[in-house]
Amino acid sequence: MAMTDWTIIRRSMGARLFSTVTTVVTVAVAVALMLVLLSMRDAGQRAFERGGGNMHILMSRDADPLTAILNNVFYARPPRNWILWHEYERLAAKWPFEFAIPTQQGDSYRGYPVLATTPEFFTKFEAVPGRPWRAAEGRVFSEDFEATLGAEAARSTGLRIGDKIVLTHGTPDSRAADAHVHDEYAFTVVGTLEPTGTSHDRAVFTSLRSAWIIHAHDRIEADRAKEGSGSGEHAHGPLVTEKDLTPEDKKLTGIYLRVAGRGGASSALLPQAFEALRREPTFVAANPAQEIGNLFRIIGNINQVLVGMAAVVMVSSGIAIMLALYNSMEQRRRQIAVLRVLGCSRPRVFGLVVTESAVLGLVGAAAGVLLAMAGAWVVAWIMRQRLGLVIDPGLTLVWVLAVAMGTVALAAVAGLVPAVMAYRTSVARNLRPLG
Repeated sequence: MAMTDWTIIRRSMGARLFSTVTTVVTVAVAVALMLVLLSMRDAGQRAFERGGGNMHILMSRDADPLTAILNNVFYARPPRNWILWHEYERLAAKWPFEFAIPTQQGDSYRGYPVLATTPEFFTKFEAVPGRPWRAAEGRVFSEDFEATLGAEAARSTGLRIGDKIVLTHGTPDSRAADAHVHDEYAFTVVGTLEPTGTSHDRAVFTSLRSAWIIHAHDRIEADRAKEGSGSGEHAHGPLVTEKDLTPEDKKLTGIYLRVAGRGGASSALLPQAFEALRREPTFVAANPAQEIGNLFRIIGNINQVLVGMAAVVMVSSGIAIMLALYNSMEQRRRQIAVLRVLGCSRPRVFGLVVTESAVLGLVGAAAGVLLAMAGAWVVAWIMRQRLGLVIDPGLTLVWVLAVAMGTVALAAVAGLVPAVMAYRTSVARNLRPLG
C-alpha cells in the first residue's frame, strides 16, 4: 500500500508527540488571545454605544461628563451629589424637551442597582433606540412600593411576580453585615422586562416617590433619635407618607433629556440646548454618544498596545513551530534520506515539511478558536458583573477567519527554514551505517 503524504506527516507528528502538543498549545493561546481582544473590543464598543438609548443629554452633578454617563447610565456607582426637585423643574422648563425624566440611585437589592424614576422612563425613553420596552411578565410599576425587574436582575435573583423585597441603602457592593436595610418598607415585584442587551437589564426599577419616602423615613428616625437621646429613649414613629416629605427630601441624581424634534429625528435645537445646559454653573451636561466616543479614543491606544502584544505572541508561536521542526531535523535526516531512496523527490520533501508546519498552525488555530470562545464568555461575564455591561460573547466571524488564515500562513512561513534543511539533506551521508 502506497504511503501518502498525509500518512507521513501524521506519523512524523505522532513520533514527536510532546513537541507537537506543546507547539499546538502555544499557537492556540496566541490565537485565543488575539481573537478575544479583537472580538471583545468591537462587542464592547457596540454595547457602550447602545447604552445611552434615545437620550440626547444627561444632567447630573458628577465630577465630569464621562463619570456622569458611567454612573447614571451604566450604574458604575451611585452619584454622590443631589439635584433637588425644584432645580429639575427649572431645567425641564428651559427648552422644549420631548422628555425630561428624573432618576435617583442610591439603593440596591442583592448587589443589583435600584433606579427610582417615573413611568415616563418606560413610555418615552428607549434603552435601544427604536425598540420600546416590553414586559416579559406582569407590568411596569404604577403605584408606590412596586418594583419591576430588568431581565438580568430577574434571572439572577429568581424573583417572581408577587414576591416581596426590601432594599439596601448604598452601592451595589454594599453587602456588609452593617449595611442599612430599609426593612420598614417592602416592595412588591409586579413585573419583569425583556432583555435589552444594555446595562438597564441589571437594574431594579421603582417609583421616585417610593425612594423619597424611605429616605425621608431615615431622616425622621434620625431626628427622633437625637430628640430622645437626652432621656436615653429612641421612639419609633409611624411610617412616613407623601405628606411628610419636605422639599429637601425630593432628591434626584440624574435627568435624562431629549430635545423635541420632528418625526423622531434629532432636533436642530440640540446644539443650542446642549451649549446652554453646559453653562449651568453647578451642573454637568453630558452627551452620551460624545462621551462614549471620547472613552474609546482614550482606550484606543491601550487597545493598540494589547493587539500589538497579541501579535508578538503569535509571531513567537510561529518561531516555536520553526524551532520545533528545526530541532527535529537532526533526528529526521536519516528518515528523509530513506524517503529519497524510495523515490521521494527534493521538492516533495520540501513540501512535506512546509505542510507539516502549516498543519501545526491549523490545529493550533482550531484549538485557539475553542479557547477563545471560553475566554469570551469569561470576559463577558466579568464585564456584566463589574460594569453592568451586557456584551455578546460570540466571536466575530471576520476576525476568526482572518486570524485563522493568518496563523496558517505564518506557520507555513515558519516551516521554510527546516524545509530548506530537509531539501538539502545528503542521501549518501545520512545512509551510512550507524556506529
